[in-house]
Amino acid sequence: MTTLEPIDAYPTQRISGFSVRAGRSLPFGATRVPGGVNFSVFSNHATSVTLVLYRSGAAEPMAELPFPEAFRVGSVYAMTVFDLDVENLEYGYRVDGPHQPWLGHRFDATRVLSDPYARMLTGAGPYRHRSRVALDDFDWEDDRPPRLPHEDLVIYELHVRGFTRHPSSGVSAPGTYAGLVEKIPYLKELGVNCVELMPVFEFDESDNIFTGVNYWGYSPIGFFAPKASYATTGREHMQVDEFKHLVKELHRAGIEVLLDVVFNHTAEGDERGPSISFKGLDNATYYMLTPDRHYYNFSGTGNTLNCNHPVVRGFVLDCLRYWASEFHVDGFRFDLAAILGRGPDGELLHNPPLLESLAYDPILRDCKLIAEAWDAAGLYQVGSFPDYSRWSEWNGRYRDTVRRYIKGDLGVTGEMATRMVGSPDLYSRRGTAATVNFITSHDGFTLRDLVSYDHKHNEANGEGNRDGDDTNHSWNCGQEGETDDPAVLATRARLTRNALLLLLASRGVPMLLAGDEIGRTQLGNNNAYCHDGPLTWVDWGLREENADLFRFTRRAIAFRRAHPVLRGGSPGSVHWHGVRAWSPDWSGHCRVLVAMFDGGGDDCVYVAANSHWEAHALELPAPPRGLTWHLFADTAAAPPEDAHEPGHEPALADQTRFVIGPRSVAILVTH
Repeated sequence: MTTLEPIDAYPTQRISGFSVRAGRSLPFGATRVPGGVNFSVFSNHATSVTLVLYRSGAAEPMAELPFPEAFRVGSVYAMTVFDLDVENLEYGYRVDGPHQPWLGHRFDATRVLSDPYARMLTGAGPYRHRSRVALDDFDWEDDRPPRLPHEDLVIYELHVRGFTRHPSSGVSAPGTYAGLVEKIPYLKELGVNCVELMPVFEFDESDNIFTGVNYWGYSPIGFFAPKASYATTGREHMQVDEFKHLVKELHRAGIEVLLDVVFNHTAEGDERGPSISFKGLDNATYYMLTPDRHYYNFSGTGNTLNCNHPVVRGFVLDCLRYWASEFHVDGFRFDLAAILGRGPDGELLHNPPLLESLAYDPILRDCKLIAEAWDAAGLYQVGSFPDYSRWSEWNGRYRDTVRRYIKGDLGVTGEMATRMVGSPDLYSRRGTAATVNFITSHDGFTLRDLVSYDHKHNEANGEGNRDGDDTNHSWNCGQEGETDDPAVLATRARLTRNALLLLLASRGVPMLLAGDEIGRTQLGNNNAYCHDGPLTWVDWGLREENADLFRFTRRAIAFRRAHPVLRGGSPGSVHWHGVRAWSPDWSGHCRVLVAMFDGGGDDCVYVAANSHWEAHALELPAPPRGLTWHLFADTAAAPPEDAHEPGHEPALADQTRFVIGPRSVAILVTH
């Protein structure tokens, strides 16, 4: 019996010394096929395309293979090249066509462009934008996504390099995916069950005119390619496998993985920026262009991807399907997602095709989709983002309200109550899983800085302190910046715990910023995107220095996990109180807020918050029959009595009255 080889395993001609044949138009990118590699690339307005092949690290090409006209189907150029050593291969494209910027065309055949579908980029050195072919031999073993319910998530936002790059991290491969694997026991001890990774797509780390550093990574150049410099094996081009191993190990620990993705713009900037990929392949298709063919700039970075063009929409879908199916990631947080609802002319679409496609895509069915529901041009869609019953949102209204409440602003108690129960004014139809509650994120102050600075201090960014948000709703507790004043430090510690306790006792999906649980500071810098150093790295020495804060955060997370009533339930299951039981005070001058979450049975949680600088005696409602009030947390108490282990809370001596201290939060629970 003979084995028949497929007919397309044989070349039909030779070009530039290589055996080739007409390729498959789909999938796009470079795909290994029997005997060779299939290269497929789209350009609607090109007049010719040439495949450029390099040996790894070589300055000059080893061959340039023009696509014959017969190898083009519609707008797609496809060719199979045989007998390539893919492990020592780099490639790109020369694309010729009209250079007519007034018509939106910026073709330049002197440039070698990255493949937008490249599964790997070289990622470093003078040839960092060259594309590579990824191998597909990773053993996933029995990996299965945890598929945790939205309401059970506790998200932890972190930067892959910054999380372990500091010398104090104690890992064997600092600043890498492998280094993060070594910190999984820490994540488990803390109690988080979902990590949101800041961008891991390939980006240009030197893309900054002020400091020469792009640390955050919100300037992508390779959407399908894991960041090579985040892999300890990156020099061996094993970043794909190293990232897959990270996902597998996080899943093994019961931790989901969300990727922070950027589909609103690229690193190519406006007409003054470089031509890396899209701009040279088909500028008029990939970017939103004004009537005079300049770049719309809804992203604040110079350009805006034309996401609702059918070709670009297909690119985004292909990319996310790839990360979901090949890397087993559990969901995505979309940077400046309001842009994804704009049409080619920048106008807001009533039924954005991309957002609808993502919501109903069969491969993405089980993925979490989280929108940063605003953009840099003033569009703010928190509570009104087109959700298709699938999307959640970063709730900026929650962030601002909690910040104002804990620093003692007047007139916010009523709104604070609304935010605590899942923001029903914004998400009544969609439920509490629609709101991702956060107080701090990578963008803005850390939690320690939120209670240490009245104003941003971004002088080191090189922009004259003009960058970063001016509205932080922060309070320095009496002294700007670092201090050794015991009274100021005590107030800051209390406000820090207030913020954490309110976040973890609110309905919705809580998100913590990595390092907040151990008091990380950026010395008042609220826009540290351009610093790759101790200012932005997690200092693990703080783990012992602020052990009480870590313990408090860990217990608060465990308490949330132990009490389903805090994670969901009907609005009617929350009863409001004030200084007097059953008598909430919604007046503008009131700073006391008390909510009793009643889950029926013995799951009853009483949350009291006081942003006043004076203590108040609270009349307690009677607990459910046969039960008594026990104290879980009181931020007015000294550690370790500020929070107890869930299930081991001491009973209150007085079951009718509780004194809540100045600027503090307390939580009671029934047993």
